[in-house]
This record gives sequence, C-alpha cells and structure tokens, in this order.
Amino acid sequence: MARYESILETVGGTPLIRLTRAAAGLQPRIYVKPEWQNPGGSVKDRAALSMLRRAESEGALRPGGTVVEVTSGNTGIGLAMAAAHLGYRAVIFTSSAISREKRSQLAAYGAEVRLVDNFVPKAHPDSLRSHGERFVAETPGAWLAAQYDNPANPAAHYASTGPEIWSDTDGDITHLVATVGTGGTISGTARYLKEVSDGRVQVIGADPTTSSYAGGDGSQKFIEGAGHFVHPESNVDDWPTSLDSGLIDRFVRIDDRRAIETIQWLARTEGILAGGSSGVAVAAALDVARDLGPDGTVVVPLPDSGRQYLSTYFDDDWLTANGFAGSAAPTGDPTVGERATPVPLVDRDEQVTDVVTRLENGGIGPDDVALVLYRRAGRSVAPHPTDVVGATTLARLRASSTVADALQSVGPRLGRACHCRTRPSRAGGTPVTRSPWCSTVAG
Repeated sequence: MARYESILETVGGTPLIRLTRAAAGLQPRIYVKPEWQNPGGSVKDRAALSMLRRAESEGALRPGGTVVEVTSGNTGIGLAMAAAHLGYRAVIFTSSAISREKRSQLAAYGAEVRLVDNFVPKAHPDSLRSHGERFVAETPGAWLAAQYDNPANPAAHYASTGPEIWSDTDGDITHLVATVGTGGTISGTARYLKEVSDGRVQVIGADPTTSSYAGGDGSQKFIEGAGHFVHPESNVDDWPTSLDSGLIDRFVRIDDRRAIETIQWLARTEGILAGGSSGVAVAAALDVARDLGPDGTVVVPLPDSGRQYLSTYFDDDWLTANGFAGSAAPTGDPTVGERATPVPLVDRDEQVTDVVTRLENGGIGPDDVALVLYRRAGRSVAPHPTDVVGATTLARLRASSTVADALQSVGPRLGRACHCRTRPSRAGGTPVTRSPWCSTVAG
C-alpha cells in the first residue's frame, strides 16, 4: 500500500475508468477520470494546492496569513482543506446558489463562508468579486487566490493532469473532452497533451448552452462550475486569463437538462456518481464519439462527485422546482412542470405598444401575469430566474408608457447581501451573525 506524510501528498494520481454500458454502440474507447478521488473531492484540489504553494514561494502568503477566494465552491474547498492542514485561516466568498453539500464541506474544514448574492455586474462594488477583493485589501496578511487569472491554475494541470492522461493511455489518447470554467483544467491539460503528441490530440470544450465561451447568450445556468455567465448589464465579457482558448479545437454545447439526465444515466448504468459539470462533459464526449472509429480514445475529466449534489441534480423536489422533471411517480401522475401553463415573457426594454399588441394577439387576458426579463440578444433557452426583473399584466401595460413603469417586484432574492460565517473565526471566536436574507443556517 502507498503511504503519505500528509493529506496534500495525495492530490493527483486519479485513475481512468472505461465507460461500457453508457457508451454501448459507440466504436471508440471512452475513459473518464474521476477527479473526486482527490482528497478534497474535486479537480480543483490540484489548482488550489498549486496556487497556494506558489503564493508561499513568492512571499504573498506567510505563516499566520489568511487564504481568500471567490468561488462556486470546489476551489474554495481545495483551499480550505490545504489551509486547515497548513494552519492558515480560510475565508471563502460564494453564493447561496451552490449546493448545500459544498457549503457544509467548507464549514467542516473550518473555513469562514461568506455568502454574497447581489445580482450585479462583476465590476460593481457590491459584486461577489468586489467583496472578496475588498476583504483582502482591508485584512493584513490576506492573500486572494484569484483562480480565474492565476497562472498557477493551468500550470497545475500541465504538471500533473496532462502527464497522467498521457501515461495512462500509453499515448493513445486522440481526444480530450473537458468543461471550461476558469479554463485552468482544459488549458493546462491541453497544452501538455498537444505538446507531447505534436498536436495530434484534439481538444473539445464541453460548454453549457448559454455560456458565452461557446457563443451562448451568457445567461445563468443551473450547472455549477462549467461555462461563463455574463451579467445582462455588463459592458464587456471578460474571459479569465487562466483560459487559453487557442488550445481548444472546438466546442460542443450541452443544455442543463441533458447534462442532468446524463449524470443520472451514468449512476444507473455505470455506478459512477458524478456532478453536474461532469454531465456536460460526458454528454459532449458521447456526441464526439459518434463520429469516431475504433481507433479513437476519448478521455473525459469528471470534475467532482454527485455526492456534492444529492440535494439538487439527484433530488426530485429540486428538479421539479427548477423546471426539470424528476423521476416518474409510481402512479404515473404528471409532474408539476408538466401541468404548468407557459407564462408570457416580456423584455424590460421593449416598446410597451409592441408588447401590448403581441400579448393581445396571443390571447392574453388583461389580468394574466407576464414575466419581465433583462434583455439578452440571442436567447435560446427558457430564462434562468436571475434574468427575471419582475412581473406585469396586460392591464398594467396598457396604463403605462414603458414596461418599467408597469413592473411589479416578484419578491426578494434569497441570500442577498448576506455575509454569514458558518463557523466562528479561529482567532477570536466571534459569534456568528445571520442576515435576515440568508438562506443558510449558520453555526
């Protein structure tokens, strides 16, 4: 048996597992790389350790310092795990939209979890990123990992993930299919594989349908981690510098529903319990494999485990509440989503006369509710709740000069401006406070 001197030495070295039943009828070999076998439970352990070690070597993080990150969860978990082992304080800024399991894991490592859900552009002073940057500026000894623009992120995968895949396939890999979040995993791995294969390995970016990486409208998605969201009021779409898009040969777009169905299928056919972004990657890999012959070898990193999402992608109540049909009821009764009547949609910036005409022609009654949305060019899927500005009715629109004048709020955004700590700080044991907007039970 292997023996290690610390938990950090166990990061990396994950195996390849061939898909059989889930890939039935396809000619190439498809291997998945279960990155949840890293000690913190995701591929982000690699980048977290790499970024932290570089910060130490450069003097940006010193003994007694504070590790800070703005994250959708997994990078924060990797940093919190390393910080716990090395004796650093960890403060993680994230959203209440991440799964309950991720928040609980952060708390278990002793990290201070601060939830910020203001729906504003990244550059806004109330944004998640701004809160993290402000905390670092005001806290002596604090270091911000900044995974989206930290060169140690892709460097981790150039040094480990790529060489592992090349060695474990005996150099036979023909296609790498990976999701694109910060861009670190796909960029670092792709750079190594393209160099060692003299460019033979094809790299496919698996991306949620709405992600701007692959040309989507930039609207929010339900799959955590993968893709790139652009606030509807942003003036620019800034991509992370951790991403080298020149290494990606093409993108394959996968919608949320198919990603969720894919991980459910993986669990039931292969016994592989994978997270939502893994569903995006595997669904894309299956599409790629349909065009390949028996000489193809496709490798798919699976970023994390489905254990992190038992309360979301594998929970029928969550699936139904968010517009995805859950498992069929034993009685065969239709789900709530199947009973629902579509609600008319109105862009906030539309001319009110055009809206009134359209709704009247659609047979909408004067008191029927219509949802008002932020305008997004090229919207291709049903809007995410974050794109809903409010509601209105045909009667209110007839009496108003603009859509904004006819707008009614649909209620508060759960979690807004919440800065909770799920555990007291190590230093002073400060009592935990809970904002009335917070959807998380602290303590």
